[in-house]
Amino acid sequence: MKATTSSSNMETSEKIQKSGVLQVFASLLTPQSSCTAKVANIIAEVARNEFMRNPCVDAGLIPPLVQLLNCKDQEVLLQTGRALGNICYDSHEGRNAVDQAGGAHIVVDHLRSLCSKTDPASEKLLTVFCGMLMNYSNENDTLQSQLINMGVIPTLVKLLGIHCQNAALTEMCLVAFGNLAELESSKEQFAYTNIAEELVKLFKKQIEHDKKEMIFEVLAPLAENDVIKLQLVEAGLVECLLEIVQKTVDSDKEDDIAELKTASDLMVLLLLGDESMQKLFEGGKGSVFQRVLSWIPSNSHQLQLAGALAIANFARNDGNCIHMVDNGIVQKLMDLLDRHVEDGNVTVQHAALSALRNLAIPVVNKAKMLSAGVAEAVLKFLRSEMPPVQFKLLGTLRMLIDAQAEAAEQLGKNVKLVERLVEWCEAKDHAGVMGESNRLLSALIRHSKSKDVIRTIVQSSGIKHLVTMATSEHVIMQNEALVALALIAALELVTAEKDLENAQLVQILHRLLSDDRSAPEIKYNSMVLICALIGSEPLQKEVQSMAFLEVISKLRSHENKTVAQQASLTEQRLAVES
Repeated sequence: MKATTSSSNMETSEKIQKSGVLQVFASLLTPQSSCTAKVANIIAEVARNEFMRNPCVDAGLIPPLVQLLNCKDQEVLLQTGRALGNICYDSHEGRNAVDQAGGAHIVVDHLRSLCSKTDPASEKLLTVFCGMLMNYSNENDTLQSQLINMGVIPTLVKLLGIHCQNAALTEMCLVAFGNLAELESSKEQFAYTNIAEELVKLFKKQIEHDKKEMIFEVLAPLAENDVIKLQLVEAGLVECLLEIVQKTVDSDKEDDIAELKTASDLMVLLLLGDESMQKLFEGGKGSVFQRVLSWIPSNSHQLQLAGALAIANFARNDGNCIHMVDNGIVQKLMDLLDRHVEDGNVTVQHAALSALRNLAIPVVNKAKMLSAGVAEAVLKFLRSEMPPVQFKLLGTLRMLIDAQAEAAEQLGKNVKLVERLVEWCEAKDHAGVMGESNRLLSALIRHSKSKDVIRTIVQSSGIKHLVTMATSEHVIMQNEALVALALIAALELVTAEKDLENAQLVQILHRLLSDDRSAPEIKYNSMVLICALIGSEPLQKEVQSMAFLEVISKLRSHENKTVAQQASLTEQRLAVES
């Protein structure tokens, strides 16, 4: 509820401020006085000027105004509500004073008791009180929490249901919801009301863009809550969104483009909840799922993006992924990527790659996707300089080659790919890309178990990155690196010897085995690797010079049986070699 002013109001307000009348007003604000409503009205008008709000607080007007909220006279209540609302607008001091005087509590009680009254005077009063609470709590988490704890949310939802014919009051409710819906604690309370039903009902009635936009602004934060997502789906929001998309997709009007974006974004958000997503998937037969599929070949970048993100969201469990791959979704996504290879839209590339990555997770999908040419389609984006695209590209390839020896070998011998991976392993500014590059490098070796792949990685200077990866803070990455290094040592030790030495692998293994914090599997794989490394003369010398026997003999009594057994075996190997 914004306070706007005319120049004559401003001049009058300045005169009032200079004359010291504000202090006199405090004594006139009594329930008994016949001019109380008029005085409150003057204060409301004066407080529309920003420079007058603090003087109103300093003149001590807040406590008597809050006291007036207890009277029965409707005109006094109306003007008092306006005065307090205007003083609170964008004013920390005003809000603080109303808070100290306990004003919010009384107004919330009024909303409760007036809620069911539909006569014009009551509706006017409700509108003013809603506006006052809005100005009181706008962008102030503490005061918003206070209102939520007072139970204002169920009251406002009830108000919206009863007074949906009253445009001004409805608007106030929506702005108040928008205010409160950002807070996590509010979403739990909203979930216990029928807000979803009320908002969808209201949405269906709207023709004007601005009104739809207002409802969208409440729906978006609320739809972040999984319980409310499902309620919105059940209340029929999806059908409304699909209808908007259909109406606006071919329009070049600014309002329509904005609506298309908001509706399709909200659709994707609804699919982030497991239950709401599964309900809309309907075993892949659902009309919603089919409609979303039709967005992918669309000419609108916004719809292509939303369609690809929606597929990525549907692809969150194996059953859905298998069904989608069997029903040709992969070709649609590859066609979409093809349209965005040269100077393509980065967000669309990222979304389509996300969808392919998720679809590649179930074991049965990998070979099907590889034979459909997904790896080749993804490799077209190797030139991309955009970290989000690089990250998804790497993740997709890593998923595809999991336990697929032939594909891992083919990709691992691709010099362009391996060189790009080595380059990205040094992308210090982009930890995600760096991590994924290391993981893919290791995966190429682990899944191919191929000498050719190892040679390609050695020639591209990739070994040092695998050694560094063994020191990662993530156990899973350490482990992947150690397994890859053990395969290198078993299959191509002579080729990699120099690089392993330069990367100080032996010292790193000593550190991992000495560190009590190293996970059991790290200790185990480090010992397996030591046994493989002593096949190389220079590396064996390093092992001998570093008192490994001492560290390993301690591990024989390790609580993990596998680690203890490997320690005994390693100790024997080292003793023989020395």
